[in-house]
Amino acid sequence: MSWTKAGVAAVSAAAVAAAVVMGTTDGNVPAGPSDAAQQVVVESPLVKLASAVQAAGTLPGEASLIINTKLLPDGPQLYYTVYTDQGQVFTGDSPQNLAATVAKGAAEPASPFNAKVTAAARLAANGDVEKAKVDMITAAGNPLGIGLSPAEADEAWARAMAEVEEKFRESGQEVPDRPTGEELENRIDNHLFSNTTHALYIAASDAEVRAGVLKLLATMEDVTIGKTDVDGQAALTLTAAPAIQGGNTTYVLTVNADNGLPIRSEGIPVKDAAEPSKPWVVNYKTGRVTLADVAAGKF
Repeated sequence: MSWTKAGVAAVSAAAVAAAVVMGTTDGNVPAGPSDAAQQVVVESPLVKLASAVQAAGTLPGEASLIINTKLLPDGPQLYYTVYTDQGQVFTGDSPQNLAATVAKGAAEPASPFNAKVTAAARLAANGDVEKAKVDMITAAGNPLGIGLSPAEADEAWARAMAEVEEKFRESGQEVPDRPTGEELENRIDNHLFSNTTHALYIAASDAEVRAGVLKLLATMEDVTIGKTDVDGQAALTLTAAPAIQGGNTTYVLTVNADNGLPIRSEGIPVKDAAEPSKPWVVNYKTGRVTLADVAAGKF
């Protein structure tokens, strides 16, 4: 997604592909990702945590259960989602509904985007962080032309714009030119942060994915790390600068300091932003499950 305004547990590849090219400015595409890439900071607490997470391994099970609680003005809303290791997705708005959906085998179509971001996270966990960054940034497509020649980058942008040109015209906007300079760097970082955190939200219970996510986030200069306490447990806050969120929102991800599991994501509006945003908060609970247990309501 581009310029993320809400924490979500699932998003289709088609929606992501459309979103990545929205709201850009004019410019040129670089020849490769090295312009924006930052080496892993070995001293980062995220890298140390990633090592501990990977060493602990993944608990038994065949899927990740994610329970999202979105704090809305009219009260909290809970969403239940199961992501299997084979790529199946089951959803429900209550434990009973989720159990019935799994029991019926009513899985949603597998998402290529989900598969790509989790694969990129695993690649990072196993050492090739720089290639993993490119794979993660381009998981929903490559309209920015990462790693392409200037001519190929022109073609990539033109194809992406052709897919969404009608949407721009319907909204009375002009089709944007390619971003360049600082805007391009921010766009690349936005894709990296958004896609990496998406991998965490859908597969947090997989230790390898979680470790890779932490390593990738550790490479981002515009993501600052802080310490906090959530219900008596030590936690880390990962704050993404407004510049990589479109300039109107500060994104804060809170993870458990001992195991890296996501606890909360929130968007904090930037005061006097050109396009004001609204605050949002999503709380997370995640764990390993088997489909048989979920179908029986044992979760």
